[in-house]
Amino acid sequence: MNERSNQQSPAMQYALRTTLVTGSRTSALAMWQSRHVMDALQAAWPGLECRVEPFVTQGDKTLDRPLPEIGGKGLFTLELEIGLREGRIDLAVHSLKDLPVDDAPGLALGAIVGRADVRDVLVAKEGRTLDELPAGAVVGTSSLRRQAQLLARRPELLVRSIRGNVETRIHKALHGEYDATLLAAAGVIRLGLDGQISDWLPLDVMLPAPGQGALAVQCRADDERALGLLAAIHNGEVAQAVTAERAFLSSLGGGCSIPVGAYATVSNGTIHLAGLVAAVDGSRMIRVAGSGPSPHELGASLAEEAKSQGALELIG
Repeated sequence: MNERSNQQSPAMQYALRTTLVTGSRTSALAMWQSRHVMDALQAAWPGLECRVEPFVTQGDKTLDRPLPEIGGKGLFTLELEIGLREGRIDLAVHSLKDLPVDDAPGLALGAIVGRADVRDVLVAKEGRTLDELPAGAVVGTSSLRRQAQLLARRPELLVRSIRGNVETRIHKALHGEYDATLLAAAGVIRLGLDGQISDWLPLDVMLPAPGQGALAVQCRADDERALGLLAAIHNGEVAQAVTAERAFLSSLGGGCSIPVGAYATVSNGTIHLAGLVAAVDGSRMIRVAGSGPSPHELGASLAEEAKSQGALELIG
């Protein structure tokens, strides 16, 4: 028995003897993310048994309409959150950018697990870059944030809604009615599909969604067993950064149906945050930036600065 096991409390030793059930959407990316978190937990807690319980969410079922029309990001989390409250699962793993900023009643974010590349990428026919796409090219995205920044850079492009998992959207861009699509680099890399990327978009062209690239693990707020296990894989510095980003979004009204981007880094205890609010047609961009020690205060103060420049009018 290792030194850590010798120091475990009786309650934690009991927790390691019972199976931890993780709820996951059924897409290849969601399953990768769930397995990644379970592998990290089992590395931190040798002897812990984990299994996955698959869920099909309403957002996965409704693929013929843009997300803002059918209710937004909560459509990908509601069934998992019900499963947590009913005790059918112990954990739910999410791409943090897909998790609503408002806390779900009775649930907690038990861990923020690392962060992959935060950038957005372009997948295009013939390997074209964003600047090489011809005027009138059709780019698929259901994100108003991506649409706004895309049109600010290339107003002569056409934007069309696109739905489906990462693999489906890549196929549609390369073989369907689209000339290109925009995706989060993190998901493409995690699936080993980065060879399909034709352009990596710099942050001054495409600021990411709050929380993009980070994984979040939900559990019941009163589940001391799960909270104790998750503490071992929580990344505090990443948590500070994404908390600032989500505070910026929350102070502007939250939700995925508004064109808001944010990205924060942490250096020597100081958080540096850049935020963006844009008109959907790309005709106007409000950019703010600042630094401070408190993620909540920094995000809220930059949101107020953006509001003073007309952000609420852009959001509508």
